[in-house]
Parts: sequence; structure tokens; C-alpha cells
Amino acid sequence: MAERLKETIRGELNRTGGILRFVPCWVARNFMQPGRRLKLDPRDYYAYGAEKGGIDERWFASATPADNAEYTIENEGLSFVAAGTERMLFRNIVSEMGNEIIGEGQMNRYGRWMMFSKFFDNMGPIAHHVHLMDRHAANVGMLGKPEGYYFPPQQNNVYNNFPHTYFGLNPEVTKQQVIDCLINWDKKGDNNILDLSRAYRLEIGTGWDVPPGILHAPGSVLTYEPQRASDVSIFFQSQVEGRCNKRDTLVKDIPKEKYFDYDYLTEILDWDLNVDPDFKKNRHLVPVPAADEQTMKENGYIEKWVVYGSPHFCAKELTVLPGRTVTVTDAAAYGLIMMQGHGAINNMEIETPAMIRFGQLTSDEMFVTENAAVQGVTIKNNSNFEEIVMLKHFGPDNPQAAHLVKNF
Repeated sequence: MAERLKETIRGELNRTGGILRFVPCWVARNFMQPGRRLKLDPRDYYAYGAEKGGIDERWFASATPADNAEYTIENEGLSFVAAGTERMLFRNIVSEMGNEIIGEGQMNRYGRWMMFSKFFDNMGPIAHHVHLMDRHAANVGMLGKPEGYYFPPQQNNVYNNFPHTYFGLNPEVTKQQVIDCLINWDKKGDNNILDLSRAYRLEIGTGWDVPPGILHAPGSVLTYEPQRASDVSIFFQSQVEGRCNKRDTLVKDIPKEKYFDYDYLTEILDWDLNVDPDFKKNRHLVPVPAADEQTMKENGYIEKWVVYGSPHFCAKELTVLPGRTVTVTDAAAYGLIMMQGHGAINNMEIETPAMIRFGQLTSDEMFVTENAAVQGVTIKNNSNFEEIVMLKHFGPDNPQAAHLVKNF
């Protein structure tokens, strides 16, 4: 089986010049209402069934399974590669031939693809929650989860119900105040944790750096979210928009003996980062040109870092100008998702769909192997009027983004 997989994938890579095409990967969350900006056909948002919940996420370049507790289904969150009529798990491809896909450096250091990205798209806000740091995630056999946000203009034609995100805690907040909110989980309906935080209006075309240990309640803007290869989180908010969250969501990724250990629960928070009085100054992300802007335009494209700050992942936005053909190099393998336009990449068709039926194949999501990225991929914009825009997500230790990594 492994030899057949390798033969099929190598044939595909030879045909495409080092590029793999993904099958759309949809994830449903039963505690959220879909925001309906994923370009999924309106008839298909509940394709998994009402109990499973509405589809509000699309995952990219994922070798990481989604965690939906008892509602998790087989291979949920895992990307499949389309090779002719065959569908193969990206995770298995990397496991069997990672040196050829993500590169020897990544395989020698990590042994697997260590990030994924996604769109999450909700009608309203998500509960104030936190992703665990490594030392706490290890207690339940998982990895800590930093993440980053970017709000792409192409899929945010409407803001939906609450285009603000709560981040962290107010500087004067004490740990006892947080503990009191957690103790009151089932007593008042709403434990009022948001009274201890502040909301920031979300700005389209910008983003945020969100290390593990920071409380955050994402707003209703469709969000592009590169992150480390983990789906670990716990809720600190007992009620959202009148919907009550079970206390199980507070202890989902907590050792059983710590379920009512409130000192442990508050220890999960990176306190200094949560109460940072300069939180926006230190965590808000404004796009950074990847090279000299005038030179890039003369060469037919514009490229910007849109998610950065973490050593675990980063992301670029690449724009190819109308009617131009460009060759773009990168230092590492990456996944990409088309946001606008149509054309070709290494003679492989790329297009941005207007609407996708559940189960339908598309030509908008690819993976560029390390060798192809380093040699450079050729992108042709087939429109004389419209730009090609794509988002590119990279794994850890990208040397081109090292100068943007934050040390706090």
C-alpha cells in the first residue's frame, strides 16, 4: 500500500511540478451558527446532520484531526489529496514520503507537518476561551496551540452580528476575580467573564498574533487562522448570546483530578500576556511587505506577510497583477488557498469558486512541496482585469519570517 501511494504521488508531482491538490475539508461545530461566507452552497451547511451542527470551518493543509468530543467523526479535519480519481490522506503522504513533501529539515526536526490553517466563519462571537501552553497540554497528551488571525477582504462582504473580539483581561483584574467567575459557572447562567476583558473592533485586512495562554472570544468576521498542529482548548465563558455552555467545555482538555482545581485552571493562563496594558500594540498585525514594493510591482506581483510573530507558523498574501506571469520563490513548503481570480500555477489550473457543493472538488487549494517552493512556482493570471490573490501558510522555522518573530 505504501509503495502504491508513493508511486501515485510521485507521478502527480512530476505532472504538476511539485504541487498537490486538496479536496475541500469541512468541519462542523455544534455550539456555533454558521456565518455562511465559506462559499458552501446554502443547502449544505448542515450536510453532517442537525445534531452534528452547522459547517462553520474549512481546514487547509491539515494532518491534524478536529476535536469535537463525542460529535467527532472519522477523519474530521484531515485533508485529502486528489490524485486523478484517488483520494489520499495528506497525513499518510507526509508520513511515507515527508522528505519529498515538506523537506528533510522539517521531517528531521518534527517528523510531521506541524501546522494547519483554516477559515472559521460564524454568525456571532465564540466563547471566551484559551488554548493551552505546552506544559499544560502535555498533561493530556497534546501540544500547546498558538494561532494567528487575518481577516481577508474577499470573504468579509458582511460583518455579521458582532465584529469585535475580546482579548485577554483588563490590567487591574486579579486571579481571584477569574476564579469567582469559574465558581459561578452554573449559578447565574452567565458567569460574566467578559466583564473582566475588553473588546477590539476587527479591522478587515489586518490580523492578530495569539500565543497560547491568552483568553480570546473571536468575533463574527470570517477569519483565516494559521495555527500549530493541535486542536486543544477550554472555555472560560458559561454563556454566549443566551446559549449556555456546559461546564464540560471548561475541563475538556484538563486532567480529571484538576476539574475543580481553580488554581490550576487560572495557572493555564499566561497572566502577563493577558493583562498586558499594551495588548493591541504588541499583538495587532498589520501586513508587512515581503520585499521592496516597487520592485515587486515591476515584476508583476505584490507579496505581504499577513500572519507573523510566532516561530511555529506564518502566512503571506500573494497578489498577481492582471495579465501577468510571474515566478515566485519561497524558502519552505506551504499550503495555499485562492481568494480571488483564476489562472495557472506550474500549468495546473487554479480558480476561485463562487459556490461549492458539499463533496465537490475544487481547484482553489494546493500544497507546494519544499523543492518546488525553493525552485520557484510560475503563476499565470489569465484575466486582463482581475487580480489573482492567494493566501500561503507555512510551517515552523521559516527563515524568511525569522525577523518578524516576537520573543514575548
